[in-house]
Amino acid sequence: MKWIRDRVEPEFTAELVLRAYTAGIFPMGHDDGIIRWYSPDPRCIIPLDDFHASKRLMRTVRQGKFEMRVNYDFEGIMRLCAERDSTWITEDILRVYCELHEHGFAHSVEAYLDGEIAGGLYGVSIGGAFMGESMFHRVTDASKVSLVFLVERLKERGFVLLDSQYATEHLSTFNALQISRKEYLERLKHALTLQCTFD
Repeated sequence: MKWIRDRVEPEFTAELVLRAYTAGIFPMGHDDGIIRWYSPDPRCIIPLDDFHASKRLMRTVRQGKFEMRVNYDFEGIMRLCAERDSTWITEDILRVYCELHEHGFAHSVEAYLDGEIAGGLYGVSIGGAFMGESMFHRVTDASKVSLVFLVERLKERGFVLLDSQYATEHLSTFNALQISRKEYLERLKHALTLQCTFD
């Protein structure tokens, strides 16, 4: 992955992260403690009007197997997303995103089964754009159901852009597509003119 610059100056803060998002840039932490900034080309998005979920997954959604919650345990969701062999969610990232959450910019979608966390995701919303950051599951389909819930919520509230940053085989099953950086920035510019609320 091509990175833009190391964190030297300015200080890594919630305000800086928000400014970066509005310019199409996002941070990722590394094992060496350095936070690097990325603006991939192409960029992966999930089209809200052309979102696809399998019939089997939609049956699971309709069955109501999972209890869905929003912003119930944001920090907990971030820490669970970080529980893997290699993670970009460092303590600096965690601190700043929790601050973004406190100020109403970062949000979590959480799936519970029998009162226990089964999966979820988190991201950042600005205007009519939602930048998906990470997801996890402990129970089959929990993260997928969380994504379906997220898409439905974004559509209901007038969001127009769901940024998933990098393409993966998993996201391709939901009709994720790759667009040029130029097109992404055009879509982002429009999304930032909207006044949408996630909560």
